[in-house]
Amino acid sequence: MNEILILAAPDLLEQRRQWLDQLSGERRLAANTLQAYERDTRQFLTFLTTHLGHPPALSHIHTLRTADLRAFLAKRRRDGSGARSLGRHLAGLRSFLRYLERKGLINAAAAGAIRAPRQPKSLPKPLTDRQAVELVTRQAQLNDEPWIAARDAAVLTLLYGCGLRIAEALDLTPADLPGDARTLRVTGKGGKTRIVPVLDVVPRAIDEYRKLCPYHLDDDQPLFRGARGGKLQPAIIQREMQKLRGAMGLPDSATPHALRHSFATHLLAGGGDLRTIQELLGHASLSTTQIYTGVDQARLLEVYDRAHPRA
Repeated sequence: MNEILILAAPDLLEQRRQWLDQLSGERRLAANTLQAYERDTRQFLTFLTTHLGHPPALSHIHTLRTADLRAFLAKRRRDGSGARSLGRHLAGLRSFLRYLERKGLINAAAAGAIRAPRQPKSLPKPLTDRQAVELVTRQAQLNDEPWIAARDAAVLTLLYGCGLRIAEALDLTPADLPGDARTLRVTGKGGKTRIVPVLDVVPRAIDEYRKLCPYHLDDDQPLFRGARGGKLQPAIIQREMQKLRGAMGLPDSATPHALRHSFATHLLAGGGDLRTIQELLGHASLSTTQIYTGVDQARLLEVYDRAHPRA
């Protein structure tokens, strides 16, 4: 790793070598991260050689200014690094500089004064209509125990049919969703509640599960139970979803959360308006809904053309 020629003074190169050895040995950093940190600091020292006009020594690292670090990040951006890469560059440099600071060799305040670039929000990819409908059926479930298969189908139906987060679905009690319920009161993030319409398929799936469940389901206790009778944990549903992905040939992006995303995306494609979808998802901000549902420019222009009086 350190065989690549780096223009820097011996004292600085030795400290960098010791830092990388510590990351590799004591902290057992992942190989990919270790390689990235090596590359990031190598690129930084190469940049400093040009920036300062001579190879840097430990004394030059001690007198680094915030402007020097910003200049390096600006150079990496010009070279094509995106926000994620710039954030990793900064993380690697901070790790190295704080290592030197802990040894009493420098003051790393300059690194702490820089904010990491804002990371783009990644979107979970929605399933197609057909994939989502097939995945939530009782017949698609893989567990050999009938009541567990019915339970998994009911949970997945809530995620896709009502747009619930997995934690919201697993927090439900029998009292929250009686058999004749047409709406569901959901407690989401921050204790905020919202009302979600209930499709006929939802109580049917839950009713099938309740009939087969071997445990007594008190009104104020968790509706969905694990194999031993305790509250069902998200990891169980995530693991079952992973098995379903393999059986149905779905991509790795097909997660329980992708069903919630599919709920919103399919509503939008069917003509649903963003404000309504915002309420159904429990988002505090409309901008969150726009990002989450992957609204594209063509869709927004279509809404504009249909609704604006001057269109």
